[in-house]
Amino acid sequence: MSNWSEVRLDYTRTILPPKKYFLPPQETLFRYEPGQGYVPFREGLNQHIVLFGLHACDIYALNILDRVFAGKYPDPYYQARRKNILIIGIDCIPDEHCFCRSMRADFADKGFDLFFYDIGDYYLTFIGTSRGDDMVQAGSALFEPVSAADVEEYKLRSARKRGSFQIDVDIRDLPEIFELQYQSGIWDAFGEKCLCCGTCSMVCPTCYCFDVRDEVEFGSGSGTRTRHWDSCLFASHAEVAGGENFRKTRAARIKYRFYHKQRGFVAEYGRPSCVGCGRCLSACPVGIDIVQAIRQLQGVQHASV
Repeated sequence: MSNWSEVRLDYTRTILPPKKYFLPPQETLFRYEPGQGYVPFREGLNQHIVLFGLHACDIYALNILDRVFAGKYPDPYYQARRKNILIIGIDCIPDEHCFCRSMRADFADKGFDLFFYDIGDYYLTFIGTSRGDDMVQAGSALFEPVSAADVEEYKLRSARKRGSFQIDVDIRDLPEIFELQYQSGIWDAFGEKCLCCGTCSMVCPTCYCFDVRDEVEFGSGSGTRTRHWDSCLFASHAEVAGGENFRKTRAARIKYRFYHKQRGFVAEYGRPSCVGCGRCLSACPVGIDIVQAIRQLQGVQHASV
């Protein structure tokens, strides 16, 4: 793309989420040599890039990944990329797959440097970091003070967006519902339908499971350790030494994925790891719908906004 006019600011969602810039689908962690030990692989970690036009739900997803990769066992690779990537967010209009408001992820109050809200002839700009403030100061000719009319227009458009969501999900007692429905036959029905292809995990902005592999250069003893995106839906994900598999059936695997998102993550971090971006709804090749699954578990046949 060479012309700014070709930029689509009214897009709905990207196919892959921004996590690919922070946790690449495949990356080398280190090399090892006989007699020398291992040497960390740092190629690309110091690259400075700008991610422009991220939606609030994707920024919220990065905030979730921040908690995972900066927690008890901080990940230096993720942390290095997070530090060197500048984020500029932009507001969006929900479509038939969005339910980020239900997941409390339709608004981001942190995790970005700048965030733009369309108010007609201008963008109302929120500053999230000192780096964002430096950008505004450096480009001061592009900015002007916010007027009372700007504030009113922002409130009007914000209310209009809240009313435009087509999907509403009640998550207030969802962890308890999942706990009570652990033995539900719903999971067998989903297992019959699910292909366990892992597409939903690949497009999810908060799925962070990975597999670690050692690739040895035969005859030398040298090699590399790499990690790759993994999915709890893959048959090999819960397989351990000796061939034992704790989740042999497709029903067990899809149930585990749902439980981790809506139950396990809540117990660990205080909120679901789903942000309602709608990617899994639009990407699933057999049409498994997490919203309908939640409603079935809740005993709700249909719901209105």
